[in-house]
Amino acid sequence: MAEAQGKLVVRNIGLILTGKIEQPIMEGDCVVSVGGRIAEAGYETNLDTAGADVVVDAKGVSLAPGLIDSHIHPVVGDYTPRQQQLHWIDSTLNGGVTTMISAGEVHMPGRPRDIIGLKAMAIAAQRWYENFRPSGVKVLAGAPVIEHGMEEKDFKDLADSGVKLLGEVGLGSVKDGPTARKMVGWARKYGIQSTIHTGGPSIPGSGLIDKDIVLEADTDVIGHINGGHSALPDDQIVCLCESCSRSLEIVHNGNERAALLTLNTARELEQLERIILGTDGPAGSGVQPLGILRMIAMLSALGNVPAEVAICFGTGNTARMRELDVGLIEPGYAADFVLMDQAQHAPGRNILDSIGQGNLPGVGMTIIDGVVRSRRSRNTPPAQMLPTIEGE
Repeated sequence: MAEAQGKLVVRNIGLILTGKIEQPIMEGDCVVSVGGRIAEAGYETNLDTAGADVVVDAKGVSLAPGLIDSHIHPVVGDYTPRQQQLHWIDSTLNGGVTTMISAGEVHMPGRPRDIIGLKAMAIAAQRWYENFRPSGVKVLAGAPVIEHGMEEKDFKDLADSGVKLLGEVGLGSVKDGPTARKMVGWARKYGIQSTIHTGGPSIPGSGLIDKDIVLEADTDVIGHINGGHSALPDDQIVCLCESCSRSLEIVHNGNERAALLTLNTARELEQLERIILGTDGPAGSGVQPLGILRMIAMLSALGNVPAEVAICFGTGNTARMRELDVGLIEPGYAADFVLMDQAQHAPGRNILDSIGQGNLPGVGMTIIDGVVRSRRSRNTPPAQMLPTIEGE
């Protein structure tokens, strides 16, 4: 993994998408990063672009924060035994995703369910993805699945060891509201974020988690509210949207109709900032390298949401809800970008109009911590224009 560049300038940007739902588009044509962090953004004539180590000529394409997948199930490195697939994280980078968040390393063969074992595996998973970033992608992992018998000290031990996430509540033996609420409270006390399985069972060992359990557990994220794969009845989904203020996570490996119901309910509540996106892969449906882009296009086209707002679902909304330093075009945030353009021969007046019609954009480059990590995507349709690195 390359070290962060001293100074990066991305110039000739046609459109800057901020990830901020309150202001998804900003005026400007240039972004400058120093030491892997955004220093300035705006018009090049007003910025300090001198002394750049790397200059990217965007050639008029759009720049957005690197996409965030809020719900994955990694195992080790860039390999998943669930689908016997190598390099799935690198493929996802080619879909514009630069940060991925584990909802539990549940596909690890022989996953331990005893307290000592599950703590050991969570700490190890946190370490191995901290020490090794496949293709530069930030994989936030080490998400233990809670089991009966855990005590407050166990959560303190996990937090003290660097664990910051819980795996999906409901994938282990804890499936009742009172126990889940107690353990989620312990996790929150020590700064560990939580998410919950929502809907019918997805894999052997999981079970039905209905609205009453979700509301009582009070996790930070309502995981795959549109089901992973089976969604709750409509009235329960609406109740979850109306009865709490937690994140509403919509996933690719879920029920599309329930996804649109969630989106429409959040819009009626004037709470679109709660919508975040994940793939819930690898799973039985496979790996979805373009899953976040597909969700953005689907929600924009069928949910009647402007494309620039839908992009916030997969960037800034997630960053804010999960308290991350990525996902926003803002000084001090990580210089993680995806440069993309309208796909060749795709209908639409421009990239936003094309996405709004349900079409995928073409990814031309990804940048993580101010370092170019991938060029023309091998997975998206080809973009009309591709950025270049000056001097090459």
